[in-house]
Amino acid sequence: MLLKKFVLQVLDLVAAKKQKENEERLAKAVETLNGVADNVTTPRNIRKTVKDIVTSLQDESIGMSVRAANAISTLDDLSQDANMPSYVRVTLWQAVSALESIRE
Repeated sequence: MLLKKFVLQVLDLVAAKKQKENEERLAKAVETLNGVADNVTTPRNIRKTVKDIVTSLQDESIGMSVRAANAISTLDDLSQDANMPSYVRVTLWQAVSALESIRE
């Protein structure tokens, strides 16, 4: 019985640590995306889409890994835009990299 309690406590600690790491990764991705959205040299349609992605990433009614997967999909489509400056594309890839490491 004591061993079972100990194992459950360890599992809770691991889950809490993983959740904290995921939140940090999500915050990093949101910060990166906000930088793109606030940059006036980024085309308007791209800024709007990125702002929508940030809003969806902050919607806590959906699981974090689902939000990350949805954002990755949208960012992948967006990065194919021929109108996008190369430095914006690279910045979006940085956000995708942070989001890809989120697992629940």
